[in-house]
Amino acid sequence: MAPVPKGGTIAVTGAAGFIGGWVVRRLLDKGYRVRACVRDPGDASKTAFLKAMPGFASGRLTLHAADLDQAGCFDAIFKGCNGVAHLSHLSGYLDQDAVRRVCEHVIGSIDASGSVTRVVVTSSIAAVISEMDLQELVRRPVLYEDRYPDQSNPRRTPERGQGYSMGKLVAEQAFAQAAQRSGTWDAITCCPGDNVGPIQSSHQQTGGPWQQLIAGMLKGSCPQTGVYRPWMTVDVRDDAECHIGLLESAEVKNGERYIAWSTDARRVEDLCADIDRLLPELGHDTPAVTDDFPERIRAREAEMRRIWAGCDLRNERIRALTGIVFRPLDESLRDCVESLLSVGQVVPRLRPGFSPFAPN
Repeated sequence: MAPVPKGGTIAVTGAAGFIGGWVVRRLLDKGYRVRACVRDPGDASKTAFLKAMPGFASGRLTLHAADLDQAGCFDAIFKGCNGVAHLSHLSGYLDQDAVRRVCEHVIGSIDASGSVTRVVVTSSIAAVISEMDLQELVRRPVLYEDRYPDQSNPRRTPERGQGYSMGKLVAEQAFAQAAQRSGTWDAITCCPGDNVGPIQSSHQQTGGPWQQLIAGMLKGSCPQTGVYRPWMTVDVRDDAECHIGLLESAEVKNGERYIAWSTDARRVEDLCADIDRLLPELGHDTPAVTDDFPERIRAREAEMRRIWAGCDLRNERIRALTGIVFRPLDESLRDCVESLLSVGQVVPRLRPGFSPFAPN
């Protein structure tokens, strides 16, 4: 199908979120008209930053109430739109049937729009790398778009922590199949890595795992990452650019997926220490890493770290398609910390002799 026209109208679900908010801002910067879908446009704690964007004052950005759990919730919003960036995040992924129902609600409104030709669905690297048996990463260590988790493993169930990656794959397939049936729009999947970068609203400091973990580091808490996986990062602003690039591209085909990450990988303990390295003026009191995993997991730490170190992270497809140059992780981490302090009003734990928000 056709890419969205420059300056066209794009609906963004999950527009108040960490990634969604940056997609909205970048779309406006590029001259698009944006319909921002949020649960409650009147909730200033989550939407004031959207209303402060210049496009809102002119009417180029409009806010719309939408409840994913309600069929037809996007019917009026999507009508007349050229594209949809579907970034809404569900509250839980244990119920895979509920994931399918939500997909059907969004798909129904796309089909009813009569105008949408391109949908970008936000998935996750979890839909690429999440395995019940880490030996799968030894057997298939190249982490690229055509890699999928081993879905034949009988232990791969929502109850064993695989619900999120399973739900993302359900959504990828549901949208691609619906687009093929329709023949009037196509669905492209974006699989972002671990998003790091500046928040735009205070509520976003708890609106996703990675910025929330960095806020915890500032406050003095640094838990070890599950199965000792390093952070595999993308700057949230670059992630937004990747989403827009997929909306605009004339080269993509229905059902294709693209990984959005810089291929930077860093251990959580190093990230925590990096705050002081990047912002020595702050005087951050770097906390020790806590590891509360069961002994059977801790006994495999060295093995798990070797497995992750042997993985080959790839991003050639999204770079070739969009020409994006990913920011280095140092820049993303610095900007994330400064936004958590200034926008999120996080009060950091500092070394003696340093004071929050005051020069030393």
